Amino acid sequence: MARRVAVVTGANKGIGLSTVKFLCQKFDGDVYLCSRDQTRGEDAVKELEGLGLKPKLFILAIDDEKTIVNLLEMLKKEYGGLDVLVNNAAIAFPFNSTVPFGEQATKTLDINYFAVSNVCDILFPVLKPGARVVNVSSALGLLDRVKCPELKQILSSPQLTRPALDSLAREYVELAQTGAHSEKGWPNSNYSTSKILFSALTWIQHRGFKNDPRPDIVINAVHPGYVDTDMTNHKGHLTPDQGAQSSVMAALVPPNGHPRGAFIWNDCSVVDWKSHEFKF
Repeated sequence: MARRVAVVTGANKGIGLSTVKFLCQKFDGDVYLCSRDQTRGEDAVKELEGLGLKPKLFILAIDDEKTIVNLLEMLKKEYGGLDVLVNNAAIAFPFNSTVPFGEQATKTLDINYFAVSNVCDILFPVLKPGARVVNVSSALGLLDRVKCPELKQILSSPQLTRPALDSLAREYVELAQTGAHSEKGWPNSNYSTSKILFSALTWIQHRGFKNDPRPDIVINAVHPGYVDTDMTNHKGHLTPDQGAQSSVMAALVPPNGHPRGAFIWNDCSVVDWKSHEFKF
């Protein structure tokens, strides 16, 4: 029987690194720390090896399809598939960035929505029965951040399709070029929009897994909390270890267990993505 394997993207620092650390302790199999940079990845692996853990390094840039295909081929050859995928990699421009908003929109959605979607498209076919997928979203990815009732209805509809969601993402980027996104109900934050779309994608994927011939594949979205990382300019009040808890819980949902198709808060409780309100 092939050894089990877990993959965490964007894992050379912050929440991703902590997620790898805990999975090395709790997951019965190999854990891959994915980094787009060789040196930073090697340094992260050495840090965990100093704790007596044995993560494996894979060089992966989620916006470089060749590296995703390389990962796919390795997983098929060495493990016969994939048991746990944690989609953690993401970007966020600093609040005081001088990059034009429209340019930020293009880059943010290219990574946080389209690139992550492509990772899923490539790796989902090799998910093993009983696999677990974790989509790292955010409280900024709650439906409450959308201010247009019609747009809310579209995003939360059980009939929403992947092509329709992709179209909404492209439409947002076009609107952001002229500053017309807010009047259409989108938040005035590219990061928030990317995570709303990513959350909505999770529910589409969940519906697909319910009809998948491979049994017991579970996907959840998670909110790590406001974590002290580079992405928050180290203003978050939670440690990366605390921020990783929801991801680890979702990665280790027991066989035929719950939650599934849920939005998991950083305290590992389940909230309703459609109605939960979070005041920042």
